[in-house]
Amino acid sequence: MTESRIIQNFLGYRAHVVSEAPGDMSQLDGSLAKLGLCINYPAVNGGIVHLGEDALASEQSVLFIDADLNLAVEGLGQERLPRIPVIGLIGVEAPSRLKAIMRLGATATLRKPIYGGSVYSALFVGINAFRQRRTMALDIEEHERRRSGRRYLMKAIVAVMKAADCDEDAAYDRLRRESMRQRLSVEDYCEQFMRALPGAHEQVVQEQGTTNPEKTKHGGK
Repeated sequence: MTESRIIQNFLGYRAHVVSEAPGDMSQLDGSLAKLGLCINYPAVNGGIVHLGEDALASEQSVLFIDADLNLAVEGLGQERLPRIPVIGLIGVEAPSRLKAIMRLGATATLRKPIYGGSVYSALFVGINAFRQRRTMALDIEEHERRRSGRRYLMKAIVAVMKAADCDEDAAYDRLRRESMRQRLSVEDYCEQFMRALPGAHEQVVQEQGTTNPEKTKHGGK
């Protein structure tokens, strides 16, 4: 599995803070500013937080959200993999409110009232746990994609073996060389190969040469 790099310095990050009382967030604001983060208080309309695509697409965004508000975040993503790290601000430790912050994909929490000394730890755990989850999800997605692509690989190998009258290793080598030429993984190339219009198999075989003894005997005719 790919290992994500651990982030220790949050200089240049932007913290989006959603709270029922922004004026009570002075400890959080001060600690975030000392750590080099910019602070933004996004708008809340009709129980929905509007962050904007720039914030959601940034690699240096982190969301602090008050769990007591029970809000939805527009465009944040699914519970299993939100688009940015989420840190919950916990006041009332009711199961329903804790469940709500979990549904937003929170990977760390801060207990209210907030103390400056706890902010760095929450940032460190929240952001790095998010990065690890995202890396794991991408690894699983890539593994599933390649697993699905193996059926096309096997079908393509059989097709080349029949068309070129060669063995499995030679057929795979031809497919691998062609995938490299097209700068694709061999699985992706084989999927395209098998989905191609009739005649595509023969074209690839002819471009890469043939070992068919009948074709060789009759001068390739």
